[in-house]
Amino acid sequence: MEEKILNLLLVEDDEVDVMNVKRAFKKNNITNPLYVACNGVEALKMLRGEHESSLNVPKQRRIILLDLNMPRMGGLEFLQELRADSELKSIPVIILTTSDEDRDRIEAYNLNVAGYLLKPVKFSQFIETMATLNKYWMLCEIP
Repeated sequence: MEEKILNLLLVEDDEVDVMNVKRAFKKNNITNPLYVACNGVEALKMLRGEHESSLNVPKQRRIILLDLNMPRMGGLEFLQELRADSELKSIPVIILTTSDEDRDRIEAYNLNVAGYLLKPVKFSQFIETMATLNKYWMLCEIP
């Protein structure tokens, strides 16, 4: 079972959304380590092992849950940086956003995201979304 543990990085600036993800994980008994960055700059530091604290994300078996609308460095800008970095470019990224804009969706898929999900308004639907994501990443072969 140890080999199925994934290191999840949530890149999200909205504290309520962070709490919803944590609550949904708890409701679904998702026990993978969850790291949280409030913007793309902080996320890159955590992935590269350059964060000042001990919040660096381990270098193996990583998945990123990414919001698009954030201060300092938004999600699409973060994705561009991530895909340009030879050490980080293969990390699977799932967009979790309120943006229903076609241009955001197209740009995200052009940057090789594994999925583009709209944040459900109802918490019960959010719980179901997180359960589905958990099943998905447990089936994926992630190095």
